[in-house]
Amino acid sequence: MTLLRYEDLSITLPGTARPVLDGIGLTVGAGEAVALVGESGSGKSVTARAALGLFPEGARTTGRVRVDGTDLVGADAASLRRVRTATAAMIYQDPRAAINPVRRVGDFLTESLRLVHGWTRDRARGRAAELLDAVGLPDPVRHLDQYPHELSGGMLQRVVIAAALTAEPRLLLCDEPTTALDVSTQAEILAVLGRLRRERGLGLLLITHDIELAASVTDRIYVMYAGRIVETAPVGDLFTTPRHPYTAGLLGSSPPLDAKAPERLVPIPGAPMGLLESAPGCAFAPRCRFAEPGRCDQAPPPLSDHGPARVACHLAGELTLTPHRDRPGDHHPHRNQEVR
Repeated sequence: MTLLRYEDLSITLPGTARPVLDGIGLTVGAGEAVALVGESGSGKSVTARAALGLFPEGARTTGRVRVDGTDLVGADAASLRRVRTATAAMIYQDPRAAINPVRRVGDFLTESLRLVHGWTRDRARGRAAELLDAVGLPDPVRHLDQYPHELSGGMLQRVVIAAALTAEPRLLLCDEPTTALDVSTQAEILAVLGRLRRERGLGLLLITHDIELAASVTDRIYVMYAGRIVETAPVGDLFTTPRHPYTAGLLGSSPPLDAKAPERLVPIPGAPMGLLESAPGCAFAPRCRFAEPGRCDQAPPPLSDHGPARVACHLAGELTLTPHRDRPGDHHPHRNQEVR
């Protein structure tokens, strides 16, 4: 069953040269974990917020965003409230920004249960303690009476996850939920999310710039660049056979999580396209080593099927790309050669 479906979603802001989102199509099924990856400014967070009906002020929005069948584009207040309180929940990247620093953790966790669902204080506190235990915080009753400054960043992120679970959502939207955490705490938080997904059958959309991190917890990956999906594939296929040069570039510039020895990473040249910039052809062409004048700079490539993947690249059927990093002595690739 599909919990979240984007259908040709486009969002345009006044005074910009290109759409913030341009024809996005994406799905998340019940019990499925999906990642949306890309550099900062690619439109990932705007995509995630759209799943709660949170569109930029003054934006022109076309297409559809369906959450459990409800279209949020143009939805009335009652429909939005129903989705936000009973179906979908967001976990943000900075837990300290999400929690009022002068209120106790228990007040933060029980507020929606008491105000929205009408629970008594004791019932809400009991539920909050259960959720803190579910996300792996020892002695949850004691933590209910603590203030945010008394908890570490990893503990606070667990509190935020618990808060997202208070209304028993079926869809979790995770916007860079581990960015501010150290590597070992990142692994713990991702393990919590993975366990909750399996135990509760949750659909999960993970927003991240780290493609290696995404692969460790998700089933499928969508790669986004300049507001468009440029590639999507099951995780195993994306890593062994990337078909878009941008995907290969992300893999080549990301340190592997299981690296046993330092490797030479290769950054993607140039900078991502800003909202005040536009291009008549492929938005990635100015940074792509394979781009062909007169072909890649003439029209945006549509998403097309290439085996288990869908790719938006004029050259997808002509390039053989592998995700290996450069090492000293390697040469730059050419058409029909491997990217190394």
